[in-house]
Parts: sequence; structure tokens; C-alpha cells
Amino acid sequence: MRDSSRRALLAAAGTASATALAGCVDAVLPGSGSDAAGGSADDRVDRTGEATVAVAVGADDGFSYAPAHVRVDAGTTVVWEWTGKGGGHDVYAVDGSFASDLVAEEGHTFERAFETPGTHEYVCTPHQTRGMRGSVEVVSPDDD
Repeated sequence: MRDSSRRALLAAAGTASATALAGCVDAVLPGSGSDAAGGSADDRVDRTGEATVAVAVGADDGFSYAPAHVRVDAGTTVVWEWTGKGGGHDVYAVDGSFASDLVAEEGHTFERAFETPGTHEYVCTPHQTRGMRGSVEVVSPDDD
């Protein structure tokens, strides 16, 4: 009887653990779930018409990009600038097409010109589970 109670307890604990972990999948995998870096159209800051767009790295509480989601014209250069808050950060494209170094120092910059229309999602690899994600939506002049 004692062994069956122990088995029942272990089975219940295993089920609870699996259920809890299932809820974490979207938080760990970039580009998935309702918190995906694409964000909604309402979350995007329209920066079309600008040749260069600045994005702060380590904004607000030190664990976000600001603005996190921008809309730009094809050919626009995005410059990410580190605030020095929140420890080491990087800018890593979910599709692997670009990546900055992992840096903590204030004033460090990383830049990339975006030529290809579409949504380019990125994360801070050490802080993506804290929601540090962003995107650059690139539109061609024909899309306006």
C-alpha cells in the first residue's frame, strides 16, 4: 500500500511539472506564441521616411528595446545603442541573419541596413525569456 501511494504521489508531481513546463514553451522559443516579436500593428512605431532609426538596448527596466517594434522603409539603417542597464545584451535575429556581440557597456552601438521587405524578428539571447524581443518591419515604397 505504501508503494502505491508513493507512485501516485510521484505521478501527480510529474503531471504537474509537465503542465507547468508546457506553459513555458512560448516564452522560450522566439517567434512563437502571442508574445512573438512581431507584435501587433498597434505596437509598431512608424519610422518610415527616416534614413536612420535608433533603438535603445536595455531600455526602461533594463530588459527591453525601445521602441521594440518599428516599421521602416527598405534601405533604412537601424542603429541599436546600449543604455548600460540590465547587464549584457545582444541583438540576435531569430532567423540567424544578423547578430551583435554580447555587450554591457553604455554607448556601444550595432547597426544594420534593412533592404528586404518583411518582418525581421530579434531577441536578446540572455533575456528573451524576460520578454526582451523586438522586430523591424520593412516595407517597400509600393506598400505605403
